[in-house]
Amino acid sequence: MSHALPLPPPGQCFHCLQPLPENGGYSVHLGGHDYSVCCYGCQAVAETIGQQNLLHFYQYRDTSNPLQVPLVPDELQQLEAYDDEQLQQQFTRQQDNLRSISLSIEGMTCSACAWLIEQHTRRLPGLVNVQVNATTERVQVQWHPDQLRLSDILKAIAELGYRALPFQSATQEQEFKKRRRYFVTRLGIAGLATMQVMMLAIGLYFGVVSDLDPQLRQFMWWISLFMATPVLLYSAQPFYVSAIRSIQAGRPNMDVPVTVALLSAYGASAYATVINEGEVYFESVAMFTFFLLVGRYFELLARQKAVSAAANLVKLIPAIAQQELSDGQINPVSVSQLKPGDIVHVYPGATIPVDGELLSDSTAVNESILTGESRLVEKHQHELVLAGSLNKTQPIRVRVTATQQQTVLASIIELQDLALSRKPKLARVAERMASKFVVRILLLAAATFLIWTVIDPAEAFWVTLSVLVATCPCALALAAPTAVTGAIHKLNKSGVLLRNADVLQVLPEVKTMFVDKTGTLTTGEFVLQQRHYYATARQAEIDAVTQALERSSNHPLAVPLQQLTEHSEPLTQIKSQMGMGLTGKWQQQGGGSVTVRLGSLRYIQQWHPQFEPRLPDAQVFLATHDTVLAEYAVGDALRPDTQATIAELQQAGIHVVMLTGDKLEFAQRVANQLGISEVHANCLPADKLAILNAAQANAPVAMIGDGLNDGPVLAQADVSMTFGHAADLARTAADVILLRNQFSAMTQFRTITQLARRILRQNITWALVYNIGILPIAMAGYVTPYIAAIGMSTSSLIVLLNSLRLYR
Repeated sequence: MSHALPLPPPGQCFHCLQPLPENGGYSVHLGGHDYSVCCYGCQAVAETIGQQNLLHFYQYRDTSNPLQVPLVPDELQQLEAYDDEQLQQQFTRQQDNLRSISLSIEGMTCSACAWLIEQHTRRLPGLVNVQVNATTERVQVQWHPDQLRLSDILKAIAELGYRALPFQSATQEQEFKKRRRYFVTRLGIAGLATMQVMMLAIGLYFGVVSDLDPQLRQFMWWISLFMATPVLLYSAQPFYVSAIRSIQAGRPNMDVPVTVALLSAYGASAYATVINEGEVYFESVAMFTFFLLVGRYFELLARQKAVSAAANLVKLIPAIAQQELSDGQINPVSVSQLKPGDIVHVYPGATIPVDGELLSDSTAVNESILTGESRLVEKHQHELVLAGSLNKTQPIRVRVTATQQQTVLASIIELQDLALSRKPKLARVAERMASKFVVRILLLAAATFLIWTVIDPAEAFWVTLSVLVATCPCALALAAPTAVTGAIHKLNKSGVLLRNADVLQVLPEVKTMFVDKTGTLTTGEFVLQQRHYYATARQAEIDAVTQALERSSNHPLAVPLQQLTEHSEPLTQIKSQMGMGLTGKWQQQGGGSVTVRLGSLRYIQQWHPQFEPRLPDAQVFLATHDTVLAEYAVGDALRPDTQATIAELQQAGIHVVMLTGDKLEFAQRVANQLGISEVHANCLPADKLAILNAAQANAPVAMIGDGLNDGPVLAQADVSMTFGHAADLARTAADVILLRNQFSAMTQFRTITQLARRILRQNITWALVYNIGILPIAMAGYVTPYIAAIGMSTSSLIVLLNSLRLYR
């Protein structure tokens, strides 16, 4: 029991030192002792201080003046500082009436920790969603700021013994360095002790054969005890902490049998040493701890590799921006001080610090940090430029629209974190199996002990110990998290954002893929594909007339006809006929004016009823009263890599179906170009949904479409994909966002997904085969404790190394 805390004078509240009420007030239990407090408020604060292991506050506070005694420790006051609105803008995101944040958690060791944090924080009023990822040691939290404070969330996590702070890349790196030192120190001590104890163990084993002197044997046992003790008390600490927390959570994890095995082996060996009788296995204690720590250390390195990609994205945004003041002067300021509407200067070669509207005429930027595509992107005046992009050609002025956590880059990082926090179905199954496996191992170990007590009481303990060690489901617990984290890391590097990790399991089973036409198979931008002139000698004049008329139109088909030629022709009295086209007076160079019409076939046939177009795809026609002058075929250009990708998908046995709201003749023409045999045209959203539902009755289906217009169909599909139009990331309904604006990203995504599922299945299969296979051998007494330690550690390392293939 701990020492009592300093008491206040009799009759005073233990917490605030004010007089107690006549009835004696209330009681609070701290450090194994009861103390009197004056009210519920002091009782609640004192309990919180105790729950957060801050009892040193009472030991060292100055109580000489009861009126000025501090009532809350500095540690708790620091958490309340995070409620400041200006401070929260640096690491929280606001969407609708909800606020979200990514927190880094210190002290989390396994999925039981994650479960405990989730269950405890979900009780908070105003908390909408909490998702914990034990692999990345991060928590995604969403809450109503008008009902719940951020400091209350941080305190709730602190009550469990964990330290939660807003995720920041710099502190994340420091935290990983701290964790590495934590493991390396323990690993070093365990490694040195293992070498020494193993040398002594070899001497002891040979001594059995050569009749070792009993006094020398006793001396070697004591030396082994001395060497193994720091391993047990210091190096094995992480396993004890994890085991205790998992038991508190009601979900025993793999560290429970590890702890039982270590303490039992050490205790039995120490007892044998003291009474100088029996067998000792100090080398098994040291070796088991060493191999476990090696596995945990490699797991930490794999985890660091997975989360460092997102952290590196954050670090690429500069902390200082060049702000333009009202008098035109340039002033360096912190990016955190910028507000929407401010103007910043970005020099060539510098990284754009904010999302904003380009005020300069044009520039070229490298958006590879966002899309993975290194080719330069042309940006023109009033277009959106994004934080993290590299300005390549000339100095530019940018009007700020979003900074820090409100930028598109921040939303990409949030999506990555969200994907890491969601486990695919197979991973959840493996996690449940590992949890159940632990309980069954403990029961089987107890049964083994009872059976061997009958068969050979002298060997019962050591056989039971071997069962506990050999069957520890470390490999099973690592099988899914390492594979999923590796897959998401590889996808992110390839410009693919995952919102739903179940896709890793479902996509390889998809045999039917529905695709939208406009903006998916095509670029979504109309271009002039063909033109035909009926007066070939006047091509320049005809194009100039068409161009002049189209510049008065805002129809999508008009855009590619607005830049036909540098030649110009005078037109007056331009009028628009709704749904038909345009008309105007053309002042010809030879003298006199003539009325011209530009528009649909129906509009031109009002003047020329017998006219039939020469081009099968022509949609725009130019004519006078006397003759038709020209016809233009304007179409939505196919993505350059679409045809090859469709062919590749079909060769892989996937049936590609086109779903589009466009007219059948236009849709069929695109389908013929791409080799798509099944086309559904003139579809309303409800029609698309019905077609997709019918196909889903047989097998999982995928849908690639516009993340905004095809929302209902994307939500219904088993796997939904869209191309990442950066500004729409937060609103898209798709499971997968292809940031590279290329259709070929689909095949790359499918290849990585197949590899990830294969590795995930290999990991789980190997872990199950090992654990189930070693169990009867260990129960039969054929596995010594140190061989069990080697076998268990080797199985875990195989799983880790297999998952690391995803990082290549």
